[in-house]
Amino acid sequence: MKKSLTKILKIGVPLALGSFLIWYIYNKFTPSQLEELSGYIKNANYWIVGLSVGLNLLSHLARAHRWSFMLAPLGYKPRLANNFMAVSIAYLMNIFIPKSGEVSRGIVLDKYEKIPFSAGFGTIISERIVDLIFLVGFILIALALKFDILYDYLLDSIPSNIIYGVCIGFVGLILLVYVFLKFSTSTANSKIKSFLLDLKDGILSIVTMKKKRQFIGYSFFIWGLYLLSFYTATQALPETANIGLGTVIIAFVVGSFTFAFTNSGFGTYPAAMAGVLVLFKVPFTVGTAFGWIIWTSGIASIIVIGVGSLLFLPVYNKNK
Repeated sequence: MKKSLTKILKIGVPLALGSFLIWYIYNKFTPSQLEELSGYIKNANYWIVGLSVGLNLLSHLARAHRWSFMLAPLGYKPRLANNFMAVSIAYLMNIFIPKSGEVSRGIVLDKYEKIPFSAGFGTIISERIVDLIFLVGFILIALALKFDILYDYLLDSIPSNIIYGVCIGFVGLILLVYVFLKFSTSTANSKIKSFLLDLKDGILSIVTMKKKRQFIGYSFFIWGLYLLSFYTATQALPETANIGLGTVIIAFVVGSFTFAFTNSGFGTYPAAMAGVLVLFKVPFTVGTAFGWIIWTSGIASIIVIGVGSLLFLPVYNKNK
């Protein structure tokens, strides 16, 4: 009962937050603003939006190929198609159940490539650490470009007491886990330690891999595609086509954070885009329309490719 309630809350609370933001923002618009917003969405250049989506999908393929570099030191050589479909399914799962994509990736390779889940999951954690480093890099660039504007915006968006609460809770959780692993003699403790050893091998695969340069190169390529995809999308509206590179990077960083709050940025992404772009003299209606165009096109492509991967995965592997 408790597990079911926890799952419901994990899914329901982010959806409720996103729905509230959508209601709150649109309730503030006047009829003329709603008509203006609709006009921006209708008149956007969707060929450019399609190109932006294509660049995003290319980054997924690059991520799938980069994953092979991390699995090779563990003695596994999965097929690129299975890697790509696992990544696509992961993005699909994250839309409906936040943070479930990493687990689904490990499950797919466990089932179709016979790679132990714990080892595969370890490489995914290692990959996320690398992604975090790149995100921090973009944050530092954004801070260097417009520190005062971005700092004020983040303080207005995320109350300081929430930030402190999250930090304290995270430290407390680490201490509880450490005490349990250190002093508990239960069977569960032994299983967890065994799992963590496999997990460690996966995480350290980045150190032992032979193709470190290729891995680093692909990492820059992936994040370069993310930024290029976002920049390309700004060209879909005349009102956002001329914003500076510094503004693009800042909006890109702020948008990246929204995926942590709701299901793949549902409701929060358009709100964040409108909120940050208005700081740079872009009308709120334009920013809202821009956010919805990017978010909707991205989610639509994830659903199409993800569902296609779910259906094609057993067909592709039927002879194995």
